[in-house]
This record gives sequence, structure tokens and C-alpha cells, in this order.
Amino acid sequence: MITLTPKTLSPFSFLCNPIPKHQNQNSKYTIVTQYSDSSSKPTFNSNCESEFQTERGLKFDIGETFFRHESATGRDLGVLAAALYKRSKGKLRVLDALCGCGIRSLRYLIEAEADFVLANDANDDNRKVITENLSQVESSSGDDPRWAVTLSDANRIMTECYLKRDFFDLIDIDSFGSDSSFLRSAINALKLDGLLYVTSTDGFSSGGRRPQQTLAAYGAYVRPMPYSNELGLRMLIGGAVRVASVLGYRVTPLFSYYSYHGPIFRVMLRVNRGKLPDNRNYGFISYCHNCGSSQEYSWAELGRMSCPCSDSKVSKSLVVSGPLWTGPLHDTVYITEMLHLAEEWGWAGSGSGTDLDKLLNQMVAESDPRLPFGYTKLDEVASRAKVNSPPLRAVMSTLEKEGYAASRSHIESNAIKTNCSMAGCIRIAKQLQQCSSAE
Repeated sequence: MITLTPKTLSPFSFLCNPIPKHQNQNSKYTIVTQYSDSSSKPTFNSNCESEFQTERGLKFDIGETFFRHESATGRDLGVLAAALYKRSKGKLRVLDALCGCGIRSLRYLIEAEADFVLANDANDDNRKVITENLSQVESSSGDDPRWAVTLSDANRIMTECYLKRDFFDLIDIDSFGSDSSFLRSAINALKLDGLLYVTSTDGFSSGGRRPQQTLAAYGAYVRPMPYSNELGLRMLIGGAVRVASVLGYRVTPLFSYYSYHGPIFRVMLRVNRGKLPDNRNYGFISYCHNCGSSQEYSWAELGRMSCPCSDSKVSKSLVVSGPLWTGPLHDTVYITEMLHLAEEWGWAGSGSGTDLDKLLNQMVAESDPRLPFGYTKLDEVASRAKVNSPPLRAVMSTLEKEGYAASRSHIESNAIKTNCSMAGCIRIAKQLQQCSSAE
């Protein structure tokens, strides 16, 4: 069994005395050396001091690249998934398709102990900072390269890898806007049973403000709904399901993560051969503005959508989004393994109370198979019940006592995921208000 231990780096001695790495003659890639000419060398003061960032004990320079500290949790999740893959398969080759400054590539190399990482960025100006950061790791191990840097369009580099039959175990696409233009080339360049880490930052589309854009990008017409941020994740997964199905593959979400900064929607998918059977977990979601209830509809039910509050008649209060992913956002077993690994590394557990610890535990709770899609905002419940917003813990406790499944939502702080209807939540909110008034 391989024991994985996250490692910290030695000081940045290479920055004071840079030693160019020699290109491996057997490599399929051009390994960019630290400096292409003398004029490109960075300048430091006499004490060799520079402005560096630190993440999980790793130092790195961001140069002029776009970088967000707030995205560290998404990088943590990617590293944990990569490390689990290395533990189960014994090998790990990663393609960081839009690597920015290279911090994700560096973390895959050091923390996940990737055998090889291809760090790619389309901006040639980032060449130096990426190479400097990755040079903390030896560029080769024997005859095999540990990492390489390419400066090309992401679709082009992934297509070239596919044509060379040079497949990767994990492809990380951390893009701006929509990832949909990268999905086909990424799936083609991925090994069977490999991991695809995709991104969307289009909060306007997930909020139903740009339905024509979501239709073009993800093949889904998205309308405004109270749980729009979850729709963003389901829209992203659904788009991947559609593209993969065309290519003869099926995708399964291992975890889905939303962060309000950006906003950012990130999903880790496992890709295998075979189409989704009978369009299972790929359909339509409705929301009724009149009563607040939501329902799932299959393709066979198109044209027969209605809400019970309208006596099975067509209602103007009913809005429908889709097709989207309607199945689980997380794999319970996989998230549990990620949590155990995070505890092993000291990133979670032992009363650490870290954001990652809370997030993974919430994801485990959210993966309860009894929980449907969407979440219920307690402010909406209070508004419909015409009472003050009830305490979240009190609502969850009452739901569980009555036999319902309930968990907090990692997407919305004052919301719950439950299989109790909106009418039931309204009743509970009124009961809690009466009990509070009687005290």
C-alpha cells in the first residue's frame, strides 16, 4: 500500500542560484527551461527577497497571473481526489490545461505525488513564473520527465495528446466562464476511468438570466429558481453528460462544489465507456412560484408538466429548466474517502474546525440518497408562513424527529436539503413560532 504524505518545500534556493534544467531527449514535450535568455532572468534584491504566496506550506510566485486565495479549497479538493486516484491505481499523470501561475500543477506534483504533470497555459507571458514554480521539483526522474510546460490553447494541447494517444489520468480545467468548449477534447484525452475536473464561473446563466446562453453552452434552458446555485452545478454536469454521450462515454459526479466568490462551480467527474442508461438522472426540473414545490420530469413526460396546486392544469406559476443532471451531486463513498485522507494529512478532523473539514462533512450529509435535488431557503419558508425565519437547527431537528431526511447545504448557509415538501416546512415553521411565542 502506498502511504501518501503531503510534503513541504525547502526554501527557494533555486531562485538565488538558478540552475537550468536540461531537456529530456526522450520526452514527448518541450520542457521549458527556467530562462530562455539572459534578459528574461528575474531581478532580486541583495537578500534574495521576493513577494511569494504560501498555500498548504508551499511557496510560489504568482507573477502577473490571475490568482485567488479563495480558490484554495477547490485546489484542496482536486489534490485529495488526485491522491486517492494515485493510491488506487498506483500511477497518476495530470494535465493542468489552464495552469495560470502553476500552483495547481505544483500541488499535484508534491502533495498528490503525481508521476507526471503537464502544465499548459495559453499566455506566453506566464512562461517564466510557471517554470520557476515547478522547478522546485526535479524535472525528471531517471529517463522519465516529472513535469513539462507548454504554452498553447487548451483545446489544441488536449487534441494533440489525443492524436498521439497520450492519455491522462486527471485533467483539470479551471477556466473563466463556461467549460463547455473544452469538454469534448478533454474527454478524448482522458484515460478510461479517469477524472475530469471542470469549472464554470457563469453565475448569471445559472440564475436563469441568460437562458439562450446556457442552451448554447450546455444544451439546457435554465429559468430563475430559488436554488439557482445548485442549478449551476447541475447545468455543468448535464453539459458533460451530453458531450460524453455523443462520444460514447458516461460521466459520474464524484463531488460538486460551489463557492460564492466568483461565483465558482467545480465538479469532479469520473469518465467511463457506455452511455447513460435510459437518460437516467438527466431530465427536467420544475419550480412552482405559487406553492414553492419542485418536481423532476423525464423526457417522456414533456408536455404533461403541471403542479398539484393547479389541479393538474397548466399553470403560469410553473417554470421548468433542463435538461439538467437530476441525480446525486456527490458519491458518498468517495467523499468519505476524501474526508479520511484529509484527516490523515491533518487538513480535517481532530476538532480542527477548518473550512475544508466542515465542507467535506456537509458533502457527506448532502449525499444521503433520500435527499432530492434543490434546497429550501428558510427565508422563503418564513415568507410563505408569514413568521420570523426559524432557527436552522430547530427546523432540522424537527424534520428528523418526524422521519424526514435533512442536511445543511454547503451552497447556501441558511438553507436545508430535505425530502419534506414546502408545505411541510411551512407547517413546521409555524409550529416553532408558536412554541417560541408560548415560552
